[in-house]
Order: sequence, then C-alpha cells, then structure tokens
Amino acid sequence: MKKIGFKIVVIAISLISFNRIYAQSPCDSSATLCEKNITSAFISDGQDYRALLLDDEIAEFNMVLYGGSTYRFAACSGFSDGNLIFSVYDKERNLLFTNKEYSNSPYWDFKITNTLDCIIEANLDPNVAASGCAVLLVGFKQ
Repeated sequence: MKKIGFKIVVIAISLISFNRIYAQSPCDSSATLCEKNITSAFISDGQDYRALLLDDEIAEFNMVLYGGSTYRFAACSGFSDGNLIFSVYDKERNLLFTNKEYSNSPYWDFKITNTLDCIIEANLDPNVAASGCAVLLVGFKQ
C-alpha cells in the first residue's frame, strides 16, 4: 500500500513539474501582439525586453542605437494595442520621444543619424491597466 501511495506522489510531482516547465510566460501573449508590429521590412535585434509592472512602476531598458540605421520600437502590454507608454531618453535624460503624445502608439520608427546611447522607459497607461507585463521589441532596417 505504501508503494502505491509513493508512486502516486512521484507521478503527481512529475506532472506538475512538466506543466511548469512548458507553461507559457504571462508576457508571451504581449510579445506575440508586439511581433505583428515588427514587419518584414525590419530585422529583430533578437532581444525581448520584458518587465512585470505593478501599479505605477517604470521599466527601464538601456541600448545603443547605431547611426545610419532606422529602428522600429514596438511596445505592448496585455491583449490590445495602446496599453503601454514608452519614452526614449538620451544618457543625460533628455526626452527624445514619447508615444504618449501619439495616443500611445504601439510602435514608432526612428531614423538615427549618429550613434546614440539611450534609455527606454516603459510604464502602463494608468487609465487602461493597473498591472501587467511590458514588452518592448526592437527591429532595424537593413
């Protein structure tokens, strides 16, 4: 009887572990939504910038944008566009762009003339969501 109970416990633990290994991240649906905004004209930089945001938290991503390139930033949260506000700053924290001025546009193209170290901040639109996963995808033109 003890052997049967032990086998049941081992099987249950194995199934639970297997499901957790292959379960989708809560950010996967947002990343899938964002991928639609990185069209075939752009090549992904290969990174998924993700952060779980609660209340009024702000995610910060640092990157280098190389001169002579055109970049597309796609920013998403949840299951629909327009939930995430993203802002681009230079290293001195001068605001270069924010999609808040464009109805929280889910993507924007940037033509970079000189190489630029920048900071991208992302936060949820408080009028739409109190918490969620922020996803930023970056693509560039060849």
